Amino acid sequence: MTIDDSWLVIKTAAAENKHELVLSGSAISELIEQRGFDKSLFNLQHLNYLNITHTCLNELPEEIEKLQNLTTLVLHSNKISKIPNTIGKLEKLKVFDCSRNMLTSLPDEIGKLPQLTTLNLNSNLLKSLPTQINNVKLSVLDLSNNQFECFPDVCYKELVHLSEIYLNGNKIKEIPAAINQLASLKILNIADNLISAIPGEIIDCSKLKELHLKGNVLTDKRLSKLVDQCKTKQIVEYVKLHCPRQDGSVPNAKSKKGKKPLKLSESENNTNPVDALTHKLKVLKVTNDTPLIKITKYVKNIRPYIAACIVRNMHFTEDSFKKFIQLQTRLHDGICEKRNAATIATHDLKLIAPGDLTYTAKPPNELEIVPLMHNKVYTGVALFQQLQAEAENLKKEKKKIVYSGIHKYLYLLEGKPMFPCLLDSLEQVISFPPITNSDITKMSVNTEAMLIEVTSATSYHICRNVLDQFLKELVTLGFVSSPQEETSNYHNLVVEQVKIVDIEGNMKLLYPSRADLNFEENLITVLRE
Repeated sequence: MTIDDSWLVIKTAAAENKHELVLSGSAISELIEQRGFDKSLFNLQHLNYLNITHTCLNELPEEIEKLQNLTTLVLHSNKISKIPNTIGKLEKLKVFDCSRNMLTSLPDEIGKLPQLTTLNLNSNLLKSLPTQINNVKLSVLDLSNNQFECFPDVCYKELVHLSEIYLNGNKIKEIPAAINQLASLKILNIADNLISAIPGEIIDCSKLKELHLKGNVLTDKRLSKLVDQCKTKQIVEYVKLHCPRQDGSVPNAKSKKGKKPLKLSESENNTNPVDALTHKLKVLKVTNDTPLIKITKYVKNIRPYIAACIVRNMHFTEDSFKKFIQLQTRLHDGICEKRNAATIATHDLKLIAPGDLTYTAKPPNELEIVPLMHNKVYTGVALFQQLQAEAENLKKEKKKIVYSGIHKYLYLLEGKPMFPCLLDSLEQVISFPPITNSDITKMSVNTEAMLIEVTSATSYHICRNVLDQFLKELVTLGFVSSPQEETSNYHNLVVEQVKIVDIEGNMKLLYPSRADLNFEENLITVLRE
């Protein structure tokens, strides 16, 4: 099929030399059913982001190898049962999401992607994963809700970046002792499997902050009780004292003369003199007064991931506020990959109605918002159409293809049956990602406390990374520092945790947790309550 005969959306992408393309929803499904998949797509060799979701696509064409510049390939919520071995030709690929499909096997080439950082294959029918020893940049692996009976082949010292493994909802019977090869492992979720014992070697993963074991068949009843009632720290301490290693030994956690081992504290009272010459980022624990964010089922297949936190004791000047806005733009173009990976929204906390928030999705004609810099209510449909018209006018005025501001993000919503949104306790829409916030909670030079929310269609990991980077820049650049700090080279930032839960109240995410804000540089001291 030539470009002249191709789907309109692909013709448009070719004419406008787009680097991102989204094919989603029932309209695309109808085209696939009527005419087959349009392989002229693979002539768009400048693409670096491709999203094909919520369609009847059952096989990824071998011609995918032609898209040599792809860094992000999102294929969730289709009917794909086969990935071709030509996937191995995508040497620049960083994010591959083929979750919620019908995969039963994978080509060996899925383990030969040198730039891959995120591999999301959750909710398929997989029983095995090709060895990942050569995917040396892999950071996040999600194999949850599959058919695995054995732990995936990932326990190699070469995987120095592998920090998050999600295996919940499988049939795995054993955690290998070689898990201790993963020096950077921070999160291991192996809940709802058939694990009967925990290897003592797991304590060698010194960065482990979250260990999820609920729903297994642990034979150690005391450990089973701890898993149901306690946090990772207590579970790891128990494993340290009672769970044997592969050689049969059980390490003794007690130090000589019966003294308790020294506790590494991150409290203010234990900062050493060197820490005085660093920026300070203080983390306040979530309280009963902190608003929750509840996620509904409606957002699951649209843009399912959200993370948030509150920044307090802020002080802006006119100049620093301008720099703060510029920072968000820079992050959207950088770590957020032009909002393809994630979108940041900031709100003046005092302008948010008291109470919990709800992250959901609404049909475009039912979503109503007062967009930033506007003074009237628009439906999602009306706002989308107005922005499209403005974009077309801009093209005519400039006499070339040009998009500015939020107009360049409209394609991210094309074909979506529902639009994601964040509601306050009065059910007002305060955020419409990835397009705009509401004018109701608009930030200003007078803002003293703000809610930051980051949403993504890809993973919680990306949301947390973006927040880490945002907070890092805020404290090091000192945009929100008090007048007393302006003469100092070091700044302070106070951040309060926000909890994300489902409608039943089950926790999905807490940010920032101890797995977050672990900066490699020594310029920032993180103080936790």
